[in-house]
Amino acid sequence: MGEPIEAVKNGVQIMISALRQDPHAIETAHLSVITFDSSARQAVPMTDLSSFQMPDIQATGVTAMGEALRLVADCIDRDVAKTTAETKGDWKPMVFLFTDGLPTDDLDAGLNEFRKRKVACTVACAAGGGADTDVLKKITENVLKIDVMDSQSISQFFAWVTASIGVSSTSVESTGKEAVDLNDLPPPPSELNIVV
Repeated sequence: MGEPIEAVKNGVQIMISALRQDPHAIETAHLSVITFDSSARQAVPMTDLSSFQMPDIQATGVTAMGEALRLVADCIDRDVAKTTAETKGDWKPMVFLFTDGLPTDDLDAGLNEFRKRKVACTVACAAGGGADTDVLKKITENVLKIDVMDSQSISQFFAWVTASIGVSSTSVESTGKEAVDLNDLPPPPSELNIVV
């Protein structure tokens, strides 16, 4: 609520503006936004950067993280083109999970579905004291923590996501190599602590 959710909205807007200036990202990156509180919703379907419109993100309810992971799996099935004998499919998606809470639903069921999908890299960020990094470690080894939920720290997270997407887009276009973990991405800023 309050400053943190406004900082998230601002961070996404700044991220989109920066990515639209990146020639590699504008050619290769598509974004989707899935929100989760008492339920999970795809607020923005898979969209190219030039067409992306910021949704109205609200902070309400609890934390349906399992449902969100299940929805991510469904969206990958629907929105990510598979390579066939006739056509080159999409690159594997990168998933950034940002949460300030603990799952209030069946995390394992959603996680099992999510794990069946092939993604290039998943990064989870525990924002503030209400998120449990041990829970996020069940989802991915790539876990970051923001200790202070202020606009500066949240802005730095989105600046880092922007740089990570830019680096990944450049790598995909020039070498065909996808980012698979934090070592393939830019170092996070000091506001983000890597959880080991």
